[in-house]
Amino acid sequence: MTVDFRLADAPALVGRELGVSDWLSIDQERVTAFGLATNHDHWLHLDPARAAAESPYGGTIVQGFLLTGLILHFIEDLGLRPADASYALNYGFDRVRYFAPLPVGDGVDVRDRVSLIEARDKAPGRTLLKTGHTIEADLAGAATPVASAEWLTLWITEPSTET
Repeated sequence: MTVDFRLADAPALVGRELGVSDWLSIDQERVTAFGLATNHDHWLHLDPARAAAESPYGGTIVQGFLLTGLILHFIEDLGLRPADASYALNYGFDRVRYFAPLPVGDGVDVRDRVSLIEARDKAPGRTLLKTGHTIEADLAGAATPVASAEWLTLWITEPSTET
């Protein structure tokens, strides 16, 4: 279930779950592309043969920053853009935690459980939302939390030009 909301209604939604995203598959190709895009080419992420032989995880692992970077995808997947906002600016994170390395193997599915932690007016037409993200992986058929983050987003509303 996804909650539709407007920024004016956000304070009433604080403390509520806003939605749970669909599962997204992360495979070695995605992990490698992320490593190359960020110039982080460590063998633990990009070399399946070496990681299988040398790592304690039995193979490559997903980058933590890839998991947090997927928050943008999950927000879009859930349609969690306030109806009255024109756009948003990334304001940063208050807290990010990775609970355990996440092996890639033949691929792993992840999803995001999103809640609203705080809604605060910063200035006219500017609302800061803090959303909570619990990223879960499908491990042995069970949704297991692998990361969490508190993300700050500054939502901008532009005055309507309609008369």
